[in-house]
Amino acid sequence: MSDTYALFEEAGKFLAGRVMSEAESSLQVELDSGKRVKVKSANALLRFAKPAPAELLAQAHSLSGEIDLDLIWEVAPDEEFGFDDIAREYFNAQPDAPQRAATLLRLFDAPHYFHRRGKGRFRKAPEDILKQALVAIERKAQQAAQIESWAVELAGGHCPAPIAEQLYRILFKPDKNGPEYKAVVEAAKRSHKAPLDLLKDAGAITSPYQFHWKRFLFEFFPKGTAFPPLQAPPIKNDLPLAAVQAFSIDDSSTTEIDDALSVQGLGSDTVVFGVHIAAPGLAIQPGSAVDQVARTRWSTVYMPGHKLTMLPDEVVQSYTLLEGRDCPAVSVYFSLDAASLAVKAVETKLEQVHIAANLRHDQLDAVVTEASLTGEAPAGYAFAPELAFAFRLARHLKAQREVVRGKPENFNRPDYNFRLDGGDAGEPDGSETVVITERKRGSPLDLIVAEAMILANSHWGGWIAECGVPGIYRSQASMAPGIKVRMGTKPAPHAGMGVKQYTWATSPLRRYVDLVNQWQIIACARHGRTAALAAPFKPKDAELFSVISGFDAAYTAYNQFQNGLERYWTMRHLEQAGLTELEAAVMKDGLVRADTLPLVFRALGCESLPRGARVRVRITGADLLTLELHASLVARLDDPATPADDAPVDAEEADEAAEAAAPLALAIDLQDGDNAADPPPSGAA
Repeated sequence: MSDTYALFEEAGKFLAGRVMSEAESSLQVELDSGKRVKVKSANALLRFAKPAPAELLAQAHSLSGEIDLDLIWEVAPDEEFGFDDIAREYFNAQPDAPQRAATLLRLFDAPHYFHRRGKGRFRKAPEDILKQALVAIERKAQQAAQIESWAVELAGGHCPAPIAEQLYRILFKPDKNGPEYKAVVEAAKRSHKAPLDLLKDAGAITSPYQFHWKRFLFEFFPKGTAFPPLQAPPIKNDLPLAAVQAFSIDDSSTTEIDDALSVQGLGSDTVVFGVHIAAPGLAIQPGSAVDQVARTRWSTVYMPGHKLTMLPDEVVQSYTLLEGRDCPAVSVYFSLDAASLAVKAVETKLEQVHIAANLRHDQLDAVVTEASLTGEAPAGYAFAPELAFAFRLARHLKAQREVVRGKPENFNRPDYNFRLDGGDAGEPDGSETVVITERKRGSPLDLIVAEAMILANSHWGGWIAECGVPGIYRSQASMAPGIKVRMGTKPAPHAGMGVKQYTWATSPLRRYVDLVNQWQIIACARHGRTAALAAPFKPKDAELFSVISGFDAAYTAYNQFQNGLERYWTMRHLEQAGLTELEAAVMKDGLVRADTLPLVFRALGCESLPRGARVRVRITGADLLTLELHASLVARLDDPATPADDAPVDAEEADEAAEAAAPLALAIDLQDGDNAADPPPSGAA
């Protein structure tokens, strides 16, 4: 056999080896590695006697890079041709094996010049297509050079302006083919830094607070937080003035006062308990400019020291239940037996209500005590008789709900108030001093408001259903672990609250769902049994499902953002107060909850401790960008013989706790385009 060796293509790669045997349509070829492969005869593109296969491939690769593509494109025929044809044109009439192989490799590796036709055959690309391809190649080369330049800058501690401008998009919603993203990935690999550390060291992130704030704005307010010019539409209908003196109960910082209460008939056999809700739904119409803004925002966004309202302040002030004003309201009156508190009658009215007072939690929580409300201590505050009755009713309603729930509601953990001192009155910048105070859940005033709202929301949910009008409901099928609260358009029991049905309709200035439900309630109040014909949303209305979807996503995200900023400020409090140790209770899998701060985190050494174990932990590190808190067990404070808390773990609570303790997730993948064996730096998502 004169031809000792063969070069062939396999899966886009060219291999060469010794021909061991040959059949009618195939060869058996032995590679330098000793491996023998079966090759179809048609795939053996080149037979040669010398040099040896390894040397041939080496010479061919070297020669290939020297071949002028533009020249061979010029001399190539317009019709289909074989690589040997070009080798004879380019080199000489009798090219040797390395020259022939080099020509094959050069043609094969330049598909923008020569289209492959298989089996070593090609056809040159039309001139216009070639020009387009060359422009694209040049652009790609320039982009690669740009990526390289930016990566070098980043690794050297300087952030190029295009990357700084796209910081949040790169980290959270990247175009993974974009040069800015690729530069960050490449710089992170080179510097062996987590992306956030890299960008912080390069000066792209100067303030952890601003990082979290602007990340949120990028996601949900990309056009900014300013409202377009809007005017509060007037209420066109004349509303009767109710014969009540109503009072609201809120924090001093509350500007969107949605709800107020009234009590009539004290000392008689029948007491009328009124719940009065601000009525923007009487003026704002579905589809109007104000409605569109509200539907874009979905809810007021709360955070320590600041908030983004669902509606502009000038609109809010037109409908808020402000002290000293007669305010439009959707009211529901419960006529109650004074002795048994049994409900005799319920009536919903559209009216004006005089707001006699805006009572404030922070001014009264220490004064309006259970003892003063039950007559065991003096009650030297306004509306004392009315508040005493409302408290008695609230405890009665709560007890009824707990019978349905099958167990009492426990408020074992306090709520926390955040106050930021030392900054301007406007938007915080992260430099403020944070003061965190406990506010015990289930205080008398809290209980009064909560039960009144549950009463109204539950009643209205049933009432609009009786009128044949759909609404937006919150339901929970059972209190079994993992069964979450869901939103829908049909009434269903809410097991966690112990009511037959439950809507949100008492905060229409702050939540869009409440405004939607208020429109439906107003239709029922005006039209009764024919309300379905006049209500803005009809049964099976697709718009209601759209509202549920949009609201649920935004409301969940807003709550996560609020929780994240509260975690940020709590970690800042640890810094500012110089706290290095905390007392906590074990939750599960090493998660612990601080006793006196709203903080859940993992503590090394607590993984094997039972739920409920009391511990002291040492803070070993904190990262205000990822919101990670590092801690380790110092000592167990309770008796190890104390029985573990065997109450069932609330799956939703456990998931939320684990999510709160988890580091911030980025959309950067340091494996993108990475063929290296080295592991990525820690901190990559």
